[in-house]
Amino acid sequence: MKVEEVKSTVKTQRISAHSHIKGLGLDENGIPIQMAAGLVGQEQAREAAGIVVDMIKTKKMAGRAILLAGPPGTGKTAIALAIAQDLGTKVPFCPMVGSEVYSSEIKKTEVLMENFRRAIGLRIRETKEVYEGEVTELTPVETESPAGGYGKTVNHVIIGLRTAKGSKQLKLDPSIYEALQKEKVEVGDVIYIEANSGAVKRQGRSDAFATEFDLEAEEYVPLPKGDVHKKKEVVQDVTLHDLDAANAKPQGGQDVLSMMGQLLKPKKTEITDKLRREINKVVDKYIDQGIAELVPGVLFIDEVHMLDIETFTYLHRALESAIAPIVIFATNRGRCVIRGTDDIVAPHGIPLDLLDRLVIIRTLPYTKPELEQILALRVATEGLDIDSDALKCLGDVGARSTLRYAVQLLTPASLTAKTNGRKNINKQDIEEVSSLFLDAKSSAKILTLNKEKYML
Repeated sequence: MKVEEVKSTVKTQRISAHSHIKGLGLDENGIPIQMAAGLVGQEQAREAAGIVVDMIKTKKMAGRAILLAGPPGTGKTAIALAIAQDLGTKVPFCPMVGSEVYSSEIKKTEVLMENFRRAIGLRIRETKEVYEGEVTELTPVETESPAGGYGKTVNHVIIGLRTAKGSKQLKLDPSIYEALQKEKVEVGDVIYIEANSGAVKRQGRSDAFATEFDLEAEEYVPLPKGDVHKKKEVVQDVTLHDLDAANAKPQGGQDVLSMMGQLLKPKKTEITDKLRREINKVVDKYIDQGIAELVPGVLFIDEVHMLDIETFTYLHRALESAIAPIVIFATNRGRCVIRGTDDIVAPHGIPLDLLDRLVIIRTLPYTKPELEQILALRVATEGLDIDSDALKCLGDVGARSTLRYAVQLLTPASLTAKTNGRKNINKQDIEEVSSLFLDAKSSAKILTLNKEKYML
């Protein structure tokens, strides 16, 4: 089974709407501070989420599930992302939306299993032969291109590495030069290169350069001790899905028909249960030998009411498996029909047998002062300037419609202010954009009053 050089497939989180969230905002006793770490209010929900974080960190919650339930715009997604922030980067966090399971290329249950395994980490500790040190020289040696013309190709790369004990100059393959470029290695960085695989890992900037003025939040590391060429314990964090993807081999022979068949196949191919069972066996063996450690992460499924009865049944079974992550559901629905059925009504659109397994955290509508605090946070995040009476007016809009709608008015209001030759948003700007755009409630009211003018 391949372990080294596994390409991570962790999804990039698109959280621009929640970029101000830095954590749950709890004090040392786990009590929520009214406004902290980008969160406002929702004290009970945040305190409950803090207990969930503690349970995850102590590994006492694998295979369990939580439901965040509340009206739209009450901070459910924000709390889930705050949980991810508090857990840190070492614990896998995989966000998805319920409607993601409906794909033309892949089965619903396969999408769920793929995300389940993205949310389960494996920390592998291995002793490897490496070249480690601070980069003192990085010179690619070019030769004329064998294809002719004016182009040149990198024949090899000369790299100098320095430690506290000595230094070494290495002549490396051009493929390693590509890996160095991918890691954005430059002179002054501390790196290590695995002797067997040629894998390159950038550890950070040498602390000798810590006095430099750097706009980026650079991580500085001390100059390595010992020889450049040494044996080192290397820790690699991967997810089970990374291992699945790395070990999935294309099917078929080398004849023309087989290769054409591979080209015509959809890009997203399913990983077989047989392969997963084999990987699970090897993972279990690694854990028994003390080489690896399982890290149950978090799978966050937003809009869970979008799942149907088949996927709920599958989820029920998946939660009972030996290797399962912590699952956080979120929904804004009350009593509604379970998708995939005609007449089965259940709370939140979730079957009662699965609902019975969940710990439910309730989120409540924000008060007007809390809305104003959240809007002030968004103003600061977006780098805008707003008058106090304009903020109060925007708070009124949020109380009358929704928080999301009020946040969306900030950008058009700032553009209106610029058009009028001002940097700050005033009350007139808010009133002007409010008259130009409609919120969902106002639009629904107009439709009801003028229903005979619209097509069915």
